[in-house]
Amino acid sequence: MTSIDQHPKATDDVRRPGRWIALAVLVLAVLLVAVDATVLGLATPFLSEDLAPTGNQLLWIGDVYSFVIAGLLVSMGSLGDRIGRKKLLLVGAVAFGAVSVLNAYATTPEMMIVARALLGVAGPP
Repeated sequence: MTSIDQHPKATDDVRRPGRWIALAVLVLAVLLVAVDATVLGLATPFLSEDLAPTGNQLLWIGDVYSFVIAGLLVSMGSLGDRIGRKKLLLVGAVAFGAVSVLNAYATTPEMMIVARALLGVAGPP
């Protein structure tokens, strides 16, 4: 009878510290998305006051990011396979930051909707 031990030994973690660095980078990428969603949720009353969007526009401001990122999930995965996942993640994170500035200075509901859609293009899944 053979024993099946599928748990890695503690020495594996010591020999490959890059795994933890990679995990930290991925967590930071997802943190961008989480912070964006939290900020949008907290800012919605102020957006309603400042930009005076209609009900439909307010729904689009909240939902267009998810629609775009879901629609591009497969094609961005394919692009990541072609050009490299690291490069795509870095380009996406930089673009996400730049488009976030555009979101911060949006003056109309339409501009905010377009900027949120661009966040979906740049955003990490």
